[in-house]
Amino acid sequence: MFKLKIPSLKREFKTVAVTAAIILLIAFSVVGYLYYSGFFTFEKKKDIVGIISISGAILFSEQVDTYAKIISHALRNSTIKAVVLRIDSPGGYADLIEEIYLDILELKKVKPVIASVTTALSGGYYIAVAADYIYAAPTSFVGNVGVIGVMPPTLIPSEIVIETGVYKATGFSKLLFPFNLSHALDSFASAVETGRGSRLKISSVELKRGTIYLGSEAVKLGLIDEIGALQKAISKAAEEAGLVKYDVIDLNEAFKEVAYSWGSLSSNLTLDWRNLTVEVLNSFQPPPSIWYLYLPSESGFTILSSVESTSVGISVFNEYGRGLVLVDRSHGNRVSTWDLDILIAELVGKNITVQFSSSWSNLASMLSNASCLIIASPTIAYSAEECNTVRDFVSRGGILLLFFDPAYEYLSMYELFDPINSIATRFGLFFAKGYLYNEEDYYGFYRNIYVNRFKSSNVTENLKSLVFFTATHIYPSNKGVAWASENTYSSTAEKTGDYAVMAMVKMNGTIVAFSDQTFLTEPYCYVGDNYKLILNIVDLVLKAEVRPTVKEVAEGAVEEIAEPELPVGT
Repeated sequence: MFKLKIPSLKREFKTVAVTAAIILLIAFSVVGYLYYSGFFTFEKKKDIVGIISISGAILFSEQVDTYAKIISHALRNSTIKAVVLRIDSPGGYADLIEEIYLDILELKKVKPVIASVTTALSGGYYIAVAADYIYAAPTSFVGNVGVIGVMPPTLIPSEIVIETGVYKATGFSKLLFPFNLSHALDSFASAVETGRGSRLKISSVELKRGTIYLGSEAVKLGLIDEIGALQKAISKAAEEAGLVKYDVIDLNEAFKEVAYSWGSLSSNLTLDWRNLTVEVLNSFQPPPSIWYLYLPSESGFTILSSVESTSVGISVFNEYGRGLVLVDRSHGNRVSTWDLDILIAELVGKNITVQFSSSWSNLASMLSNASCLIIASPTIAYSAEECNTVRDFVSRGGILLLFFDPAYEYLSMYELFDPINSIATRFGLFFAKGYLYNEEDYYGFYRNIYVNRFKSSNVTENLKSLVFFTATHIYPSNKGVAWASENTYSSTAEKTGDYAVMAMVKMNGTIVAFSDQTFLTEPYCYVGDNYKLILNIVDLVLKAEVRPTVKEVAEGAVEEIAEPELPVGT
């Protein structure tokens, strides 16, 4: 029978426990000695300054999804103590820019956000002003605060595809769309003014001009804070977060696979923003559309699709009217029945025939029976012989109406100011280059100018206020009968002036020149007193009295038969 030796077992256990305690004590002592002597340290995870790169044009929602993920990661990761935005962007589609801006504002509530700018134009600058502090290089492009809008299309109704409301297919009213752009511009300017605060040294009016500033100029105007590049921005971010030791991490790298996934949507397109055109943008976002985007004018605006005016349709309206108005189409004139439909309707309603002619010889042969000739936005100059024909028509009492519009749809290139002036100069008139604008008093947006100063004449009777939509001005001002409102600028002169937008020359007949063509069309003809002006034009035509030509007089003369001399008393 076995007997347990309990006391002996207890003694062994105590011996082992004491030995283990001594070993642990020695180990901790050694570690403590080595730690305090600096032999090694227990390092905690380093703090991070994260870099978020925003580059290129922001055209797709997939891009914004990627930026949203990166910003969300920076917001929630406790080791990321500050963020640097590295911006090289001309902007993009308006609501996509606003999404990025608003997300960065949320990030800024929690962590310092510093911007380092290479290019920050339009929407790129919109994003930058969400930062606490902005750096840029001396020649960085900064600013271009403004909006580009592509007007809603014209609906051609169908009885197969039907819609439930007047704006269901087009989205916006063409007449009111400029006001929508103004609201977007106000939001943009408000974001700049809020973000920059008292540092901003320019007025709201100057801010909204869309000017591009070099970095060295932008710092003086308070659009940015300091000249510097990425390294300065990183140091500033660390300083604001109170960091001494930190790592710098490119946060885009963590989302690289996702970040480039949107590229497959446009693999066949060159997305360098310098190659973007309105036509390309329309393929991404069909009109109507609103963009916070800088487009170089050479690649941007000059390709805007114009409403072709090559198709005249019916060339004669009210063939047996008591008067005749001829519309020249033989000089590549950018005018159609679509442009003149309201004027045509009013003329036909007064029993006047309106006829378009694509042959100058045919038109010239009909001038003897005409009371009015309309020449609108020609693209081919008039020859000396053709000008003499027109001058002869006016000298006999005819009415000559000259319409010119500097908008691309009617012009397409600046050289096309010459054709209208080839005829206008024969009567002492000259259409100026460029366009008029007013930054304080405008209809919808800055190029829609008010005309509220008038000289008494047949065409200005009972007019109080007109609106011209992208107009130029006419020299000399003293032949004017209507002038743009005060503080109106010329885009070429870059100063205010006394700008005539309607001019009149009296001979036996009358020449009236108009520096806008859009006011004739719907819905623009219903703004202000524009329709009254159309009625005044009709009244002027009605009162025209054209004398026959010398040839007509000769052909129509009746040979006088001499009374025979008879002897007195017979």
